[in-house]
Amino acid sequence: MANQTNVKEFIILGFSSIPEYQKFLYVFFLIIYITTLTVNISLIIIIRYGKQLHKPMYFLLGNLSILELCYISVTVPKIIIDIPRKRKSISFSGCMTQLYLFLSLASVENFLLASMAYDRYLAVLSFDRFLAVCYPLRYTSIMSHRVCLILLFACWILGFLTTSFPIINISQLHFCSANQINHFFCEAAPLLKLSCSDPYFKELTVIICASSVILSSILLTMMSYGYILQTILRMPSATGKQKAASTCASHLIVVTTFYSTTFVMYVQPTASQGSLNKVMALFYAVFTPLVNPFIYSLRNKEVKEAIVLILKRTTF
Repeated sequence: MANQTNVKEFIILGFSSIPEYQKFLYVFFLIIYITTLTVNISLIIIIRYGKQLHKPMYFLLGNLSILELCYISVTVPKIIIDIPRKRKSISFSGCMTQLYLFLSLASVENFLLASMAYDRYLAVLSFDRFLAVCYPLRYTSIMSHRVCLILLFACWILGFLTTSFPIINISQLHFCSANQINHFFCEAAPLLKLSCSDPYFKELTVIICASSVILSSILLTMMSYGYILQTILRMPSATGKQKAASTCASHLIVVTTFYSTTFVMYVQPTASQGSLNKVMALFYAVFTPLVNPFIYSLRNKEVKEAIVLILKRTTF
C-alpha cells in the first residue's frame, strides 16, 4: 500500500473497442443530443404558451423536460468531444462532479415521477362521478400551484442530498495506477471496480442509498397506481374507465422504462459486466430523455391541440 500513487485523472474507454465505428458513433450521439434538446425545449415552449396546458400535470411535465435537458447534458457532450480524441481523459475532480450530477439528477427524476403518479391519482378521482359531485374541484384545490412548487423543490433537494453521502465515500476511495474506466462516462460501478482499497462498505453505501431512492419512489408510484386501479374499477361507465386509464398510460410507460433499467444498474452496482453496463446506461442516460417527450406528446390529445393552436397563431 505504501507504493500506491493517487490517480489524478481517469481514461474513459467508451467505445474504443470498436474503432471502425467511431465516425458513426460521433454522428449518432450528436444527432441524439440535438434531437433531445430540440424536442424537450419544444415541449417546454408548448406548455408555456399553450393556455389549455396550464395545469398541474403539464407543470410537472415541463419540469421533467428541464430535468431531461440537464440529465443528458451531463454525459453526452463529453462523449461527443471525446470520440475524435485519441486520449479520452477526465480529471479526478471532473469525474466525481459528473458522477454526482448524474446520480443526483437521476434521483430527482425518481422523485419527480413518483410525484407525477400522485398527480395522476388525483386526476383520475375527478373522473369518478360520485367524488366529482361530493368534492367538486378536488383536483385543482389539492394540486394548486403552491403545492406543485413544494413538490418540485422537495424532489430537487432530496435528489441532491441523498447522493451526497455515497459520492463523498467514493471520492475517498484509494485508486492505484489502474485508471481506465470501462464505460462512456464516470459511473459508480466501474469506479468501484477500479479502487484498490476494499470497496465493500463504499459499495454497500451506494446500494443502500440507491435502493432507498429507487424503492421508495417505486413504492409511492405503486401505491398511487393501486388507488388509480381501484378507482377505475369502481367507475360504472366504460367511457369513464377508458378516459381515466388513458390519462395514466404515458406516465406508466415512462415509469416502467426508467425504473426497470435504474433498478438493475444500482441495486447491485458492481455485479453487471462492462458491456451490459453500457447497454443499460444507454437506455436510461441517453434514450430516456429523447423518448419521454414523444411519449407524452404523441399520446396526449391536449398537447396535440396546443401544438396546432400555437402553429396557427405563429402562421397567421
